[in-house]
Amino acid sequence: MMRVGLFLATNIAVMFILSITFSLLGIGGLLQENGVDLDLYALLIHSAVIGFSGSLISLLISKWSVKRSMGVQVIDDPANDTERWLKETVRQQAERAGIGMPEVGIFNHPSPNAFATGWNKNNALVAVSTGLMEHMNRDEVEAVLGHEVSHAANGDMVTLALVQGVVNTFVVFLSRVIGFIIDRVVFKVQRGHGPAFWIVSMLAQFILGILASTIVMWFSRRREFRADEGSAQLAGRYKMIAALKRLQAAHDSPPLPDEMAAFAINAGKVQAMFSSHPPLQDRIAALEALTDKPTVY
Repeated sequence: MMRVGLFLATNIAVMFILSITFSLLGIGGLLQENGVDLDLYALLIHSAVIGFSGSLISLLISKWSVKRSMGVQVIDDPANDTERWLKETVRQQAERAGIGMPEVGIFNHPSPNAFATGWNKNNALVAVSTGLMEHMNRDEVEAVLGHEVSHAANGDMVTLALVQGVVNTFVVFLSRVIGFIIDRVVFKVQRGHGPAFWIVSMLAQFILGILASTIVMWFSRRREFRADEGSAQLAGRYKMIAALKRLQAAHDSPPLPDEMAAFAINAGKVQAMFSSHPPLQDRIAALEALTDKPTVY
């Protein structure tokens, strides 16, 4: 959840900055062919530039931003046996997955969590929380690391960025159309754009962006099953099942840390739509039904 959540937050920020910058520079004027009518073709190009720029910039700075926002301490020279084990385990898994050695880091947080990020599968970052190391044994941590290495090997961040770019394009496009209609029909602006166009467009972009995130989250949930399958190949199916059951037990034990909502356990239908992870019981069931077959990266 951290990987996806931070990516989406950065993407939204970049999108709004680009939208405001384009408006201040007058690039929005290109949307009109003769000063009155809306040029939908130009609008689509304008929307794609903003949409994909926001997504790709977010992808390119993902490692940089997550290191600073989460306080990740990258393990360059292992200071103890645990850090040496973490680096060696990731090295072995990356070698088996056919990718370059990721950076390995630890961030201070009491809840069990981990993530992988990076713009390139050969230049990734895999990080675990201090809570994960405290709550899980090494077999379970190995499975979690295999899950994150699989995310990197599958190129999930890159694919997520492309999906987000397409979604962004339609969000910007539709929000500008809505703003144009309100500007013309409700406020009777005949030439150019009145204040209502920009206010309504930004508001519509925000609302449509939230609704469109359900598409991105659906994609993310599908990729979680594939990463679980990758972990089953890299670390062992039963180790991954044990890790998921450990998370399930942590959820069932009060009090529930806020961060555990990231695992979307027992979520309602609406909450589940906005969750980046499937329910743990579904992931466990999928692994239990999994036949031993090679995973193609």
